Amino acid sequence: MNDQLLDEESFSSNKIDWNVWKKIFKFVKPLKKFVILSIVSMAILAATDVIYPYISKFAIDEIITPNLGVVDVDLSKIPVFIGYYVVFMIIQAVMVFLFIIFAGKVQTELAYNIREKAFHHLQELPFSYYDRTRVGWIMARMTSDSRNLSDILSWGIIDFTWGLFLMIILITVMFIINWKLALITIAIVPVLMIISTYFRRHILKSYRSIRKVNSKITGAYNEGLTGAITTKTLVLEDNNFGDFNNLTSDMRKQSIRAAMFQGLYFPTVIFLISIGIALIYYVGGRMVYTIPISVGTLYLFTNYVWQFFDPINNIATIFAQFQQAQASAERIVSLIETKPDIEDTQAVIEKYGTLFEYKKENFEELKGDIEFNHVSFKYHVGEKVLTDFNLKVHAGQSIALVGHTGAGKTTIVNLICRFYEPTEGEILIDGVNYKERSMGWLHSNLGYVLQSPHLFSGTVMENIRYGNLDATDEEVIQAAKAVEAHEFIMRFENGYETECGEGGSRLSVGQKQLVSFARAILADPKILVLDEATSSVDTETEQLIQVAINKLLKGRTSFIVAHRLSTIVHSDRILVLEGGIVIEDGTHRELIEKRGHYYQLYTNQYSEEMLELSKR
Repeated sequence: MNDQLLDEESFSSNKIDWNVWKKIFKFVKPLKKFVILSIVSMAILAATDVIYPYISKFAIDEIITPNLGVVDVDLSKIPVFIGYYVVFMIIQAVMVFLFIIFAGKVQTELAYNIREKAFHHLQELPFSYYDRTRVGWIMARMTSDSRNLSDILSWGIIDFTWGLFLMIILITVMFIINWKLALITIAIVPVLMIISTYFRRHILKSYRSIRKVNSKITGAYNEGLTGAITTKTLVLEDNNFGDFNNLTSDMRKQSIRAAMFQGLYFPTVIFLISIGIALIYYVGGRMVYTIPISVGTLYLFTNYVWQFFDPINNIATIFAQFQQAQASAERIVSLIETKPDIEDTQAVIEKYGTLFEYKKENFEELKGDIEFNHVSFKYHVGEKVLTDFNLKVHAGQSIALVGHTGAGKTTIVNLICRFYEPTEGEILIDGVNYKERSMGWLHSNLGYVLQSPHLFSGTVMENIRYGNLDATDEEVIQAAKAVEAHEFIMRFENGYETECGEGGSRLSVGQKQLVSFARAILADPKILVLDEATSSVDTETEQLIQVAINKLLKGRTSFIVAHRLSTIVHSDRILVLEGGIVIEDGTHRELIEKRGHYYQLYTNQYSEEMLELSKR
């Protein structure tokens, strides 16, 4: 599974795997008090459900008193009947209130615990996990799957408890009152259970198919909305609608199938119950004249036949839901138990702490010497990107990485940042294999500016402060001024308190890039990575931030993945890569004088820029 994208089809278990459910049940353990209270409430509620028709029996036998065609009415016992009824209603109302409160508590806390554990683990997983796992798949685990599990482990268990207690109490009471009628009543129970289990299994199987199709429809919605511009420019509206129509047609067919099963289920059950009631009336009616038994007892047993349907239906439904939720349980467990490809050793954790609990007092100062020692690397899918790669970088040097797409530029900086680890060889930082230090130590000394910067929902001030959460407002403003961002921020209506919108949607690409630079400056990293950081901004904005970049690079080990070669002319070293191999190494002047590969790239790009300017 690690070498392919995860999807719904990767988890298609039909049988209940109790080993998986044991792991899910561990999330319920902290909530056992509320589970027990819910079960007690449901047990009492089940007892009151059995008592309710017994109150009507009391009214028939003691107040109306039918006897061989003659009906006597004793109104003196009506207050007793009303008293029983009021007490019954109060007890039922209280128990319903309590079990809703307790079960609701279990549901919400359980969903929270599952999502918290999953989200916590997602923070520990490296880039390689996200390379092979769809975002939609992860989102579905965090939303629908966690909700399904919390529902079945709260309301499902409560319903199962109610059904089980109700059946036990019903059978016990019936045998105490009249064992012959009890046997007749129980005779339909096995048939009812078989029918209920059969229909429920197929109904939920149909709904599971619907859910799979619905996931695809949701994905189609997402792609249709996010890729609207691409769709229109490529004139793909008709094709996209056709694909979407096929999905919705499939869902309609599956929904009709589920509705047909649902429609056949209840008439079949009612037919069986009617047979049971007919037998009770036939045998019980004869007993009224021969044994005799009271008419109230006959009424009681006909009610109990109907009451057997609900618990049997509930129990069959719960088992079917557990079966249907098996895939959800497997997916959640899969996510939570995914082993990170990159993790610190236990010895490193004991000294430096975890990603969530740093032991900063043990962090050594990072100077910035970096060495690739016979490093080879390949992604999960594809050929090797680097083979026996060697490179030494001294602290404070600025290294520019140049080359065509796929040359290995981004791979090198991702290895330096330990977003990935070498498949062979080692990477040394300050002369020590960086696996002997914690990821927290490295990342706390790291600044990374992406080609497409990501801003979080919140204000401009908050987004810059992410570089250093302890920074004051004045320090944030100074960082913005250093990258020439202060002026455009102050032009906003609310200045630094302006909301950036989701993903920074309210800012232009250039403005987002400047904010990300301010964030990097505020972090004051020892190692700085600029991954095509100026390729998305216009020439004017690029000139604004170039001065700031030059200031930022001083005293720091920096790696610049460059598309615009004009931004790297002042770098200490320029490495020209091809197929993961350094084919040229030197300063801008040295490489120009060589008139080699870099010279061709630079002159071609310069000519293109001059031609573009002449057209304006």
